[in-house]
Amino acid sequence: MELLYSPLSPYVRKVMVVAHELGIADRIRTTRIDTRAERDRIVGSNPLGKIPALITGAGAVIYDSPVICEYLDAEHGGHRLLPANGARRWEILTRMALADGLMDAAILVRHERAREPAKRSDEWAAWQLAKVSAGLDALEARVDTFGDAIDLGQIAVVCAMGYMPLRLDELVGFPRWPGLRAWADRLGARDAFRRTVPVL
Repeated sequence: MELLYSPLSPYVRKVMVVAHELGIADRIRTTRIDTRAERDRIVGSNPLGKIPALITGAGAVIYDSPVICEYLDAEHGGHRLLPANGARRWEILTRMALADGLMDAAILVRHERAREPAKRSDEWAAWQLAKVSAGLDALEARVDTFGDAIDLGQIAVVCAMGYMPLRLDELVGFPRWPGLRAWADRLGARDAFRRTVPVL
């Protein structure tokens, strides 16, 4: 298998954490792509020009990260990280969607703040930050129910929390969400997370 990736992407990290948890990371060849400078190299695999994209051994292309994670777990993990059916499946998928939404909003804030001051909208950035805060509030309120059992939802949350403080100074240390921070620190000590720590 081949994974088209960027090293800082939290979505790529999520896929690689899954691969390490399932013991198949050494079966995935990684190919670094700069989606802005090398757009032609990615659109053939993902017409949206986004990473990650996974090319399977059979030559099929799968994107984006939630689909890749579910594929790896179903095909190589026997549904270890996401049950094939039942209430827990929908709970995990919902938590994964929330974590991905946090990352989406944080990235939008980062991009907005990188614009020229005359073109920047502080109001729009604040709107996205409010989504981040609301999502973290929701996770903090339920963190006591998460436990330490690894699943796709837990992986997505830890990857989101590993990425956001790199881009948003107000989230360094997650001061308003101590329970969530402590839980993420515990889970983040797993080998799969330590092997995939993002580096600026």
